[in-house]
Amino acid sequence: MTLRVVVADDQELVRAGFSMILAAQPDIEVVAEAGDGAEAVAAVHQHQPDVVLLDIRMPGMDGIAAARAVCAESGCRAIMLTTFDLDEYVFQALQAGASGFLLKDVRRDDLVHAVRVVAAGEALLSPSVTRKLIARFTARPGQPSPARLAALTARERETLRMMAKGLSNAEIAAVMVVSEHTVKTHVSNVLSKLGLRDRIQALIAAYETGLVVPGVD
Repeated sequence: MTLRVVVADDQELVRAGFSMILAAQPDIEVVAEAGDGAEAVAAVHQHQPDVVLLDIRMPGMDGIAAARAVCAESGCRAIMLTTFDLDEYVFQALQAGASGFLLKDVRRDDLVHAVRVVAAGEALLSPSVTRKLIARFTARPGQPSPARLAALTARERETLRMMAKGLSNAEIAAVMVVSEHTVKTHVSNVLSKLGLRDRIQALIAAYETGLVVPGVD
């Protein structure tokens, strides 16, 4: 299957560079480029890509506003790209619905990997971004919200707890002493019951509800 991608960046050389890297892959097609957020949203509506790469800082409609529109109105998944490793951008992008967040100095192999991972329905964050996200909750821990988690079984709550701590399906399976298939079922149930799109939203929900408390194992 060929993955369809839209690349949006207000700097033409940067945009062309990302497009060239992705288009060189046999399973990726760059269907459009955009110079700002409004153009990116229009391109997503026109071409129905699997993934859109969005620079956060663009004139007019910025990448965060574009991600919010794209993620709400289509099945396209967004990866944010920026030269600015700033806390507020990280959290705003994730709240807008982005499934990935990478710095522009990302290696070409990691960029290609990110597109494939996000297109497959997973979420992807660089280690530095993950640390910043956890740091935000360390500073402002959430409060328990039993009502929001009431639909989850005990096993599903434990799965959510381990997802938020960054464990892979294989690692969760080892801790629970069950098969990876069973873990995948638990993960799917967690996302479905809580109305979440991916592991990033699950991580946020776990901290916001107080299911996971920073600094407490």
